[in-house]
Amino acid sequence: MADKYRKEVEELAKEQSLYPQESLLKVREGDKSLFIGIPRERSLQENRVALKPSSVAVLVAGGHEVWVETGAGKAAKFLDKDYSEAGAKIVYSAKEVYSADIMLKVEPPMSEEISYMKSGQTLFSAIQTGRQSAHFINALNEKKVTALAYELIEDKVGGLPLVRAMSEIAGSTVMLIAAEYLSNVNGGQGVVVGGITGVPPTQVVILGSGTVAEHAARAALGLGADIQIFDNHIYKLRRVKHALGQQVYTSTLDHTTLLTALKNADVVIGAMRVEKGRNKCVVTEEMVMEMKQDSIIIDVTIDQGGCIETAELTTHNDPVFRKHGVIHYCVPNIASRVARTASTALSNIFTPVLMQIAEVGSVGDMIFTHKWFMKGVYTFKGSLTNPHLARKFNLKYKDLNLLMAARF
Repeated sequence: MADKYRKEVEELAKEQSLYPQESLLKVREGDKSLFIGIPRERSLQENRVALKPSSVAVLVAGGHEVWVETGAGKAAKFLDKDYSEAGAKIVYSAKEVYSADIMLKVEPPMSEEISYMKSGQTLFSAIQTGRQSAHFINALNEKKVTALAYELIEDKVGGLPLVRAMSEIAGSTVMLIAAEYLSNVNGGQGVVVGGITGVPPTQVVILGSGTVAEHAARAALGLGADIQIFDNHIYKLRRVKHALGQQVYTSTLDHTTLLTALKNADVVIGAMRVEKGRNKCVVTEEMVMEMKQDSIIIDVTIDQGGCIETAELTTHNDPVFRKHGVIHYCVPNIASRVARTASTALSNIFTPVLMQIAEVGSVGDMIFTHKWFMKGVYTFKGSLTNPHLARKFNLKYKDLNLLMAARF
């Protein structure tokens, strides 16, 4: 009887083995929750914010925690209510918002803000090397902050997405600024950009042939101005001509040719990008002295030291000064003039990066598994890791690639 029962059980077990069996779904590694803080910008006349409310909603829906300091988006026309409805927590002091693990800013933190930071924190912001000092770097290292400069963060194909976005905005805006200061209302020459039938067009000289130059050239051509583009990289000059889709005057930075162009220029736009951590002065004070009275210089690269010798930092409240009879506009954050557009552009780039960090596991994992992201790091847990900054400020640095080798 027992043998018969045993055989029936064995037959039943064989039948059951043919049915699909339930198993636990493997939980994917990574996708860790991030704790992100968005402080209110305290730098003079900075109107941008790093994340728009709809991007905050995406992050919160992904299980991440976002704290926003009250008024952070006000200048960009994003209200606290918008962030709250998106799922963010509104906090009412800088000290409180700086308790987050990842700080997302636009401008570099001020000394008071660095004092609120905690050991091991991650900072995303601009660095603006032309305005920084060794004290700034040392203050971050004392806090053992991992800091990434958005001017240095690359994409997978070696581009600089955040720089390009802000450069597009700056380039599209500079000719509008030029038009303001060429008018009699602002003490300019009293000419319209581009001219009209029977009146010669204004002369625009563009120094550099990158993204700012390209979009400035588009705007100038659209207004009917004559443009001349100068750069020492022939391949960049060729690229900008191709991008513009028409024949424009281009030249290398030959002193005689450039001086002639400056003497006839109504508008000069400085858009020479910093190379190897150093800005390059291509227009000397003597050249500026040869320019027309009431012509205008707009040095877009002033935040990195500028490329025109007479350029000095100005603000949105007091944006211009005169030197040798030439109007100088040297505001470092031109994109802040159109803060909502600029904030949307920043947010569109930061949000996918944050989601990818969560997927990988942490900022540290992201740094050591994605070389394009590693390029943005300039301090890492108490050490300066950018050789160009080390040379500029005469500081010691550690190579992140060696740290990566040691990590593995």
